[in-house]
Amino acid sequence: MSDDATFEDGRERPLNLGAEDADDLGVISALIQDAVLPVTEMTWRRADRRFALFLNRFRWEDADAATLRRRAFERVQAVLSVENALKVESQGVDRSEKDVILSVLSIAFEPGEDGAGDVIVTLAGDGAIRVQVEALDVRLRDVTRPYIAPSGHAPSHEA
Repeated sequence: MSDDATFEDGRERPLNLGAEDADDLGVISALIQDAVLPVTEMTWRRADRRFALFLNRFRWEDADAATLRRRAFERVQAVLSVENALKVESQGVDRSEKDVILSVLSIAFEPGEDGAGDVIVTLAGDGAIRVQVEALDVRLRDVTRPYIAPSGHAPSHEA
């Protein structure tokens, strides 16, 4: 019989997570909060029914340990993919502005009928991406080693 994994078990390993329900997606949402990406790092592959973002995400899962050990906060490059994608729409995202950096606030699922629905990626500055899906299947996978966050600080949400 095996024991359940603990949060600490994954602290120093790359993340490779999947979400097939709203609760799972809430975990991914917390992990990608404050991720940044150039507007050019979004890909919609209609034939593969996949929409993907290449993110530079803050390592929230390691932030407390970094504070306790007095070491630098980290970011890591990751791929966020939405599978079973049927249609992609955006609001407040100008793909022609190649130098724009987007900041992710959250990702959520708005259910429709028979397991279908919309995956909503909310961006800072009133931007949003809506991905219509046949079924919820979102994946987050770290693809590089962590690196020191350029700001040297954890993102702050103080008013």
